[in-house]
Amino acid sequence: MSSDDQHIREIRVHPIENGTVIDHINAGQALNVLKILNIPTSSSRVVSVLINAPSVHGRKDVVKIEGRELNVEEVDKIALIAPNATINIIRDFEVSDKDIVHIHSQIEGVVRCINPNCISNSNEPVTSKFAVSSNGQRTILRCSYCERIISDDIGEHLL
Repeated sequence: MSSDDQHIREIRVHPIENGTVIDHINAGQALNVLKILNIPTSSSRVVSVLINAPSVHGRKDVVKIEGRELNVEEVDKIALIAPNATINIIRDFEVSDKDIVHIHSQIEGVVRCINPNCISNSNEPVTSKFAVSSNGQRTILRCSYCERIISDDIGEHLL
């Protein structure tokens, strides 16, 4: 048994009765997930966060939120920064639903373009729009207006 296998068995996180577990978040992205979910400012619920936890495929982050299920918009944003994440809905201490996030081929009004001169950043009534591609580990956004690419720190540009 490798040391990583042994560490995986030793990870202990208190189970939740009802809520959501977001698993297989890219290592280092848990805080961006909390930002997407507007935690801690919007929540008085218990939230557990594992950062850089050992996994069969390397390292991962995990976020557990008691008493809350995510909406579609939140899941879509999480998919941009964690394309391999799974969303587990917990009811009565059991996983009642398990879904893998899906990245849409185009997104609108979710991310701010990094180009300050882009029309989507002007006073014009234009919603940001991006073509999206992913290789499973990295998500690439291309602005539909100015062609600028965002591939790093997408979480910093979420609206």
